Amino acid sequence: MRDWGRMLGRELGVAALLGITMALAVSLLGVFRGGPEIAVVVALTMVMVVIVGSLIGMSLPFLLSRFRFDPATASAPLITSIADATGVVIYFSVATWLLTMPAAV
Repeated sequence: MRDWGRMLGRELGVAALLGITMALAVSLLGVFRGGPEIAVVVALTMVMVVIVGSLIGMSLPFLLSRFRFDPATASAPLITSIADATGVVIYFSVATWLLTMPAAV
């Protein structure tokens, strides 16, 4: 648990860089497939999903060991399922927020 803060900082940095790189790639597809609004939605979602997924993957073993459960139970399918479900919620939240905002006057 002492290393958690240091690992969190590293994980956030790497996840942010990976998310931004992936956001650039998917935003290009978004522009061609749906327009600039869709590109913004998928780019923001990609950054947020990569960061949240990375934090879940890093934190779950720590949390399980904190509550005296076997951290090995934080297997890839469990982490992936939680991260995927969270990603869907993030995607729909970002899309709803951005695509239903009133146009600027």
